[in-house]
Amino acid sequence: MEFELIKRYFSDIGHCRDDVVLGVGDDAAILSPPPAHELVVSTDTLVSGVHFFPDVYPYSLGHKVLAVNLSDLAAMAARPAWVTLALTLPSADEQWLSQFGRGFSALARQHGVRLVGGDTTCGPLAITVQAMGFVAQGEGWRRSGAKVGDLIYVTGSLGDAGLALKAKQQPLALPKNELDELSLRLTQPTPRVQEAQALNGLVSAAIDLSDGLASDLGHLLQASGVGAVIEWDALPLSHAFRACQQHPAAQSLSAACWQALPLSAGDDYELCFTINPEHQHEMKRRLSQQGFIAHHIGVIDDDIGLRCKQKNGVLFDVTQSGYQHFTN
Repeated sequence: MEFELIKRYFSDIGHCRDDVVLGVGDDAAILSPPPAHELVVSTDTLVSGVHFFPDVYPYSLGHKVLAVNLSDLAAMAARPAWVTLALTLPSADEQWLSQFGRGFSALARQHGVRLVGGDTTCGPLAITVQAMGFVAQGEGWRRSGAKVGDLIYVTGSLGDAGLALKAKQQPLALPKNELDELSLRLTQPTPRVQEAQALNGLVSAAIDLSDGLASDLGHLLQASGVGAVIEWDALPLSHAFRACQQHPAAQSLSAACWQALPLSAGDDYELCFTINPEHQHEMKRRLSQQGFIAHHIGVIDDDIGLRCKQKNGVLFDVTQSGYQHFTN
C-alpha cells in the first residue's frame, strides 16, 4: 500500500530538473549540484493541531508545508532546487492525498522545485519537508552580518496571518472579504524567493519571519551583536488588516492585541533584512523592476536589544516573543 501511494501521488511532483540524476522510487536520490555553489538545506515539521487546524483544506496544507521551507531558503538567498517529503497519515485517504499533492506540486512548479524522495508512515497527521537549494560560494545570507547604521527592511505586510488565526480561534464579526484575504495569508503564504534573488549582493543580514517580527528580528540582532530601533508607524499593514482594525467588531480585541499582531503573531513568512544605506537606491530599483516592494522599518544601532518608537517619539522595549513549542 505504501509504495502504491508513493507511485500514485508523489512520483511526478514539481518541476523536471536535469540535475536530478535519480529521484523518487529508489533507496535515496542522486543529485548534481552546480559547480562553485554551496548547498543550503532546511527542514521543517508541521503537526496537526499545533501548526495547522485538523480541518484545513488539504490543497492549502500541501502549499504551506512547502512554502515555509522555501521561505527559509529565501532568507539565505538560496535558489530552491529539490525537496523531500515525509508524511505520517492516520489513514490512506486518497481524496485528501490527491488535493494535498496538487497544492504541493503547484507551488513546487512555480519555483522550479522537484520532489526527489521521502517516506510515508501511519500515525497522527504530521508532515516533514526538507528543502534544498544552492547559492554561489560565499554569497549566502546569514543572520550575523548586520552592522551599526544598516537600514532594516521587511517585505509584504505584517500581522495578517495572526489576525486570521485570532478570528479562527474566537468568533470575530469582521468583514468577510477582508477576512478571506487574511485567511489566505495564513493557509497559503507566499515565500519571498524571487525578492531574495533580486536582492542578491546587497543584503548584510536576513531572516524569515515565521515566529513574529519581534522574535525573529531579535534572533538577527543577537547573532549580529547589535541592537535596533523600529518605527511603529512604519510597520507595513495590509489594506485588509486596516479595514478589520477599523471595523466596529475590532473593539472585541484590546488595543494591546492589535499592537501585538504585527510585532509577534508569526506566520507572516516575509523577509526581514538589513542593508547598508549606500545600497538603498539600488535595492529599490531592483525590486521595482520586478514589481516588488520592501518597507523601511528601522535602523541598526549599538544599543543591544530591540526598541520601538511610537508616533510621539517615545521608545518602548519590544519584549514579545514568538511561539516556542516547549513553553507556549
